[in-house]
Formats: sequence, C-alpha cells, structure tokens
Amino acid sequence: MSHALVPDLAVTRLRSATVSVADAGDLREFLPDSGPRAAWLRRGDGMVAIGEAMRVEVEDAAEAERWWQDTIARSGLDKPGDVPRDARGRPIAGAGPIAFGSFTFDPGHTEQTSVLIVPELVIGRRDGRCWVSAITVDGSTPQPRLPGRSEPPGTNPEVAWADDSMSGPAWQQRVADVISSISGSELAKVVLARSVLAESHEELAWRAVFQRLSDGYENCWSFWVDTLMGATPEMLVRKQAGLAVSRVLAGTIQRTGETEQDLALASALARSGKDLHEHEYAVSSVARALEPFCSGMNVPDSPYVLELPNVLHLATDVTAVADSGVSSLSLAHALHPSAAVCGTPTDGARALIREVEELDRGRYGGPVGWMDARGDGEWAIALRCGQIVDEHTMRLFAGCGIIESSEPAAELTESVAKLIPMREALS
Repeated sequence: MSHALVPDLAVTRLRSATVSVADAGDLREFLPDSGPRAAWLRRGDGMVAIGEAMRVEVEDAAEAERWWQDTIARSGLDKPGDVPRDARGRPIAGAGPIAFGSFTFDPGHTEQTSVLIVPELVIGRRDGRCWVSAITVDGSTPQPRLPGRSEPPGTNPEVAWADDSMSGPAWQQRVADVISSISGSELAKVVLARSVLAESHEELAWRAVFQRLSDGYENCWSFWVDTLMGATPEMLVRKQAGLAVSRVLAGTIQRTGETEQDLALASALARSGKDLHEHEYAVSSVARALEPFCSGMNVPDSPYVLELPNVLHLATDVTAVADSGVSSLSLAHALHPSAAVCGTPTDGARALIREVEELDRGRYGGPVGWMDARGDGEWAIALRCGQIVDEHTMRLFAGCGIIESSEPAAELTESVAKLIPMREALS
C-alpha cells in the first residue's frame, strides 16, 4: 500500500530558535500527561518534546528523508551562533529543529503508516550542555522557553495479559515450521515475532510506564514516539560529526539474577556455535549495507557480551566514516531491515515472515529515532517495545532469530525474556 505525502506539507517553511539553559534536571518531568509528546533518553541524556508543529505520514524512510531535506532547505533556521556547541566547538547533535520518526518494519505488509513528527518544543541535554528549541510553521516567531514541570506520574492500574496473534505453544510450533523451511533451502536465518496484549479497565498512566522503563533500562535507548514506546538495546545507526556507528545484537540468553550463574551463562553465550553463527549473519548484513556510504570501516573480529537486567546479548559495534552529505536517516534506510530483525537472505526471510507469522508488526522492528537539520541523528531498532492501541491497551512484541539448529522451546523462552522490560514497566 502507498501513503503519499500531503502536497501542501512539502512546501511548509519551518522557523526555529534555540537557547542554552542551565542543567534542566530530569527531562522526563517536562512531559505532559496528555497531548502530543515524544522522548529519546539514555542515562538521563537525550531529548523530550512537547506538541506537534508538523506531522507527516510516509511510505518509508527514503520518502521521509526527501521531505525533511526539502523542508530544511526552505526554512528559516537557527543562526549558527545560537546552537549550543560541544567542547570541540561543534554544534551539538539534536540542538535546533529536529524530527522524531517511527517507521514500519515492512511497508508492504501492514495497516500502519510510518510517521515523521516535528515538535513545537524540545528540551535536550548532551555532552553536559542543555538547551531548549522552539519550532513554528505558521510564520510566528519561535519562543524557546523552559516549560513548567509536570506533577509526578500516577501509578498504573492492574493489567490483564492475553495472547494476541497466537498462543505461546502455537508460536512454538510455528518456530518448528520455520526450522523445517530453513532446512535444505537458501535461507540461513529468519526472525519470527510474536505479540501479547496488556489490557486494563482503567486508563493506563503512560508517563509512569515510560519512567519505569527508562529507570530500569538506563543503558538502553528509551523512546516514546507517537504510539510506540520501548527501551531498545540495538542502535541501527548513529551519525555524529561524520562518524557512523551501528550496534548489532544477535544471540541472546536469559539472566538468572545470580552473579556466578550469569557469568557462566555469559561465557557459554560467547562460545555458543549457534549464537555466534546467528551473530555473524547480522554483522555481515550491516557491514554490507554501510559499505556504499562509508569508508574506513572497522568490524571487530569477535563480539562482546552486552549485559542487560533481563538478558545477555552478543554485541558488535561497527564504526565507519560517513561520506559527505549522507544523513543518519539515509543510513538507517540502507540498513533496514538487517538480519537481526528480518533474516538472511533478506528477501527470502521477509517473504517467509509474511507467509507464516500472522502478525502485523506495524512499527515494531523498524527504525525509530530522530534527525536534526544537519543530518546527524540516532536511529535505533524498535525492540523491547509496545504499541499503544488505546487508553486501556498496549500490544507488546518480541522476536527471535531462527536458524536450522534452533530449538523451538528455547526460542519461546527467549521471547518471554524479551517481553520482560515492557511487562515490568506496565506492572
């Protein structure tokens, strides 16, 4: 299906202004209880946004990139001296006009659209600097002022859990079917996802959900863009000052909470042939996708073990020098979908997912993040996340990489572990 840009939006002119402010404290306290809002945080740094100056629905990241570049070229933006700078004198990424985005996993197989949102007000912190940016589209003068803080978020009501697309045992059988499809075929890996529903008779307190999530997983990138909220450990691509970085995760094991046992699990994960094999597919797909747009690429010979509160992952950080003029969103479009969320080879894996998954992933597994007027930005993979269905309901997602040596019961256990961050945040 196609979701074209509204023609009159393509020629809208933004105006923006940015001021530096003293330490803004906990950025989450500026998020309102209702109305348009967005957030992107890690270890207390990042940005929160209030209101929507513009909102466009697009087919994919390529269409969003064209619109953003055209809009920036036509707009009256901050004077260079107004934008806060880092210790090296470079403009801080994210200061000034930005757009938050959330893109569908498979535009040809979903009822949802991708979205790009330009907020009215952004409060940010990075590299020890804090700022406020205001953006207008109606010709009025932007007024960048620090807003008042919201009252502490309320507590969440009790939620009930229900199977969504299929039950756990049915999904486990579907994993077995995928393993059979992989055997003897050109397919090396297929990522299969499942979903569950959290439902309440009372309205859910979304600010409280986001606060619990970002508190519990501060080493992840906590995001809240439109109706999608999560804390992802996987950075699809970050571009800043000409350097592109992509964090690849593939190979997972659930933690026990006991230090000695977790150390043993980490050691076993680092030696696991199945997980190393799966990880190699994911790293190779990222390196191939980045190569046409970058130079001086560094791909480590072996992964490290990334420790999160609920799971351990095999992780590799691929770094490269981005070619001049290449934006973070262009890189994200080239990288998506990686083997970490789709499979190998991509076309065959995506075709099998469409056939057997029986799930509209929507924006789960797609790029989510932000980009500034200079093309710098961060685009993560929307994992460990939930989609707000309505005021009472959230749909949670988890996916697992299936290869020929996978065991269906172990994959179901892994999917349960990956649902923990959102389940805890909703509790």
